[in-house]
Amino acid sequence: MSSIKIIAIDIDGTLLNSELKLQEPVKEAIQKAKASGIKIVLCSGRPLPGVKPYLKELNLTDEGDYAITYNGALVQTSHDGKIISHHTLAYDNFLEVERTAKKAGVHFHGINELGLFTSNKDISPYSVRECFLNDIPLFYRTNDELDTSMSYSKMMMIDPPEQLEKAIAILPESFYERYTVLRSAPFYLEILNKEASKGQALRDLANFLNVPREEVMAIGDQGNDLDMIEYAGIGVAMGNAVDSIKEASNVITVSNDEDGVAQAIYRYALENEQVRN
Repeated sequence: MSSIKIIAIDIDGTLLNSELKLQEPVKEAIQKAKASGIKIVLCSGRPLPGVKPYLKELNLTDEGDYAITYNGALVQTSHDGKIISHHTLAYDNFLEVERTAKKAGVHFHGINELGLFTSNKDISPYSVRECFLNDIPLFYRTNDELDTSMSYSKMMMIDPPEQLEKAIAILPESFYERYTVLRSAPFYLEILNKEASKGQALRDLANFLNVPREEVMAIGDQGNDLDMIEYAGIGVAMGNAVDSIKEASNVITVSNDEDGVAQAIYRYALENEQVRN
């Protein structure tokens, strides 16, 4: 009998296939895990509006269901939105990170529950992509036009990979000391409150639910999943994961196009179930 009580699952590159679709074997495995009493927690860099369609499709909106969004900045119930933990960034942080991005020569935006805010007059197509992907509005505001009382769940430097890599190479060490800095995709560098990350959020939720880390499984594929993989009793890397995730994981499943999440659930959480191919 498996001792796993929580399964945290990244969305893009993990839960979803390459066409951003949920495959039936994955849905079936998640439903069986939930029916067995395991908490299935979607754990994403996306804001909540970008996660809600999958929560609904997977029937993860009942009382007692939870979601981790904004790369761990926000942990809340998916039933009624009650906040378990929320680590935000303030207006002064927006100004500092925006200045740093400008010096590094890359585009920048901040995201909160109202939408995406950028002070870049030449709005990046990656900002537009983020809004489209997550069904959130985009606001262009100069720094002086921003509401100084507004907080942000995360901020992002966004540009083509080669340009972003040059920017990352010149970020000062003090920047990493002040913020959680994550590479969530080749074209996304995410900046969060120092207390925010997927691993810290998963720990907060596990403590809230009185579940020891040995009874937690986490599945992911990108750098922003690293401390979540390291925290979990069973860290699972997707077959399509970056090398750092594979090296940090306990086990490696098959890719997101081969139902890797389903295989991991059957093999390590539902041991009495046959592993599906």
